[in-house]
Amino acid sequence: MDVAAPLCFSGARDLARQIRDKHVSAREVMAAYLAQINRLNPQLNAIVARLDDNRCMALADAADRAAARGEVSGPLHGLPTAFKDLEPALGFPFTKGSPIYQDVVATEDSVIVERIRRAGAIPIGKTNVPEFGMGSHTYNNVYGLTRNPYDRTKTAGGSSGGAGAALAAGLLPFADGGDLGGSLRNPANFNNIVALRPSVGLVPNAPVPIPFVGVAVKGPMARSVGDVAFLLSIVAGADARDPQSFESSPGVFAGSLERDFRNTRVAWCPDLGGLPLDRRVRAILDAQRKTFESLGCSVEDACPDFGNVDEIFMTLRMWASWNVNGALLAEHRSRMKPEALWEIELGRQVTGEDLARALVQQGQLLERIRKFQERYEFLICAVNQVPPFDAEETWPRSIEGVAMDNYVSWMKSACWISTTCRPAISVPAGFTDEGLPVGVQIVGRYRDDLNVLKLAYAFEQATGVGRRRPPEV
Repeated sequence: MDVAAPLCFSGARDLARQIRDKHVSAREVMAAYLAQINRLNPQLNAIVARLDDNRCMALADAADRAAARGEVSGPLHGLPTAFKDLEPALGFPFTKGSPIYQDVVATEDSVIVERIRRAGAIPIGKTNVPEFGMGSHTYNNVYGLTRNPYDRTKTAGGSSGGAGAALAAGLLPFADGGDLGGSLRNPANFNNIVALRPSVGLVPNAPVPIPFVGVAVKGPMARSVGDVAFLLSIVAGADARDPQSFESSPGVFAGSLERDFRNTRVAWCPDLGGLPLDRRVRAILDAQRKTFESLGCSVEDACPDFGNVDEIFMTLRMWASWNVNGALLAEHRSRMKPEALWEIELGRQVTGEDLARALVQQGQLLERIRKFQERYEFLICAVNQVPPFDAEETWPRSIEGVAMDNYVSWMKSACWISTTCRPAISVPAGFTDEGLPVGVQIVGRYRDDLNVLKLAYAFEQATGVGRRRPPEV
């Protein structure tokens, strides 16, 4: 392991404290991460559009000078980061993984980027994404393919795949991500890290072209539940630019995550009632049931009625895709991947009646889930239905002999949960015999993000799976 690794694998909260207490300088931290990036990123392709080393070091020196004057700008002061390339970040390329936008430079920050900057983090680049963020496999015709640090022949997932791979390999101390159908949870699952899909509205999502009628969220990614909670305390909280955001007390997430889970009712439903699930994933989850029981949970086989959740999710997704990207078809069709064309063109066919029906049916789904969660505080299920798949594949065509209809079908275990608007977290749960990471998904009650974090923390402490690092890092 490289000498840089001790700093590179320190927790974000701990590392920020070390800088604040002057036990280590921002320059030393930056130098360690740059060494790790220069050694591993050429193979992984996780961080893109990066500033050159001299510029990065100059920014770290400026952070140290500010600290020497007593001007620590916030709880992330001096920590390097890279923003997801679906987020506008002032002065950085904003390609969205598409050659259509390869020359665009952002002229503003999104809310989550703004909050991370104000907390004192030092932006050094962007993290790679699939084209338009479509699909949970990070490759595009601007920056190329991102590979999994645990097995470089495998995918790092997506759409926050660059962020997931960067965290797993020690290239960043923390990262931001977004999640429509699994784009925070899936790469966390595939890279043995942690990511929370917050309740809709907890972390402001702006600017967006369609502020309502959607289930997309922004959220934190890190190597531990504690760091994810710490980051949530920084990025959560209402903002007038997002009319779906709500007032909360973000500081609570920076507090203790300890809780007694004795007699807590947990619904155990790895396949959400019959989704095809790779036998390797199922075996790992089945083995971890006893962990929840050892924490005192009352674990019962139970699953809510998801009804026609596929129709709801795909209608909302395709309608949004057409209304956001449809205008690109006339001029840029030849520059777009087939899956993007498929999704956008199907979205053209969604009528007002279709959309209204989907929203009514979603309301019915939310009520069924609410009633289910009156009995069960948590639902435990798979994050992904498969382990990390071959990076040269565009998406899995089948699971346990069941053919997948399209490039979203293989990730229904994440998409279905998105449609409920509930908080959900991906936490490392184990490894296949081939050494591929598998996570577990913990789903909580509406706006009960804190207790989701607490159960995830208890599970993490009991298992220690997340401490296993990739080979050759």
